[in-house]
Amino acid sequence: MTSSFSRSLFINLPVHDLPRSMEFFSRLGFEFNPKFTDDNAACMVIGPGCSAMLITESFFKGFTQRGICDTSKTTEALVAISCPDREAVKAMVETAVAHGGRPAMPPQDHGFMYGWSFYDLDGHHWEPLWMDPAAAQ
Repeated sequence: MTSSFSRSLFINLPVHDLPRSMEFFSRLGFEFNPKFTDDNAACMVIGPGCSAMLITESFFKGFTQRGICDTSKTTEALVAISCPDREAVKAMVETAVAHGGRPAMPPQDHGFMYGWSFYDLDGHHWEPLWMDPAAAQ
């Protein structure tokens, strides 16, 4: 598909405690767009054109006819997020675990790519990763 249209991505995640989730992700270095943040949801900026909407469970239920995934038993998605280098991957996972997150999978080192993962406060599976820019070409 060829197009000059630039798409944006909004990942919508239900959370138990919005202020606590915002504090958690702030500690990981993320900022929030106040224009799209209120008592029901917070717009966490991941990068240009990419945000995660952290949405209270009660408000989230208004957007779907299905139940909310029990992340203590199942994985709804793997949210992979790029980091500038291996050290940033390690720092993000260690910071997440130090502030209430849980380890998900052990680090995976493929030489040209390095990743590690954690569960956030609500059990969403995040996968920070670094890929050698030369290998991506």
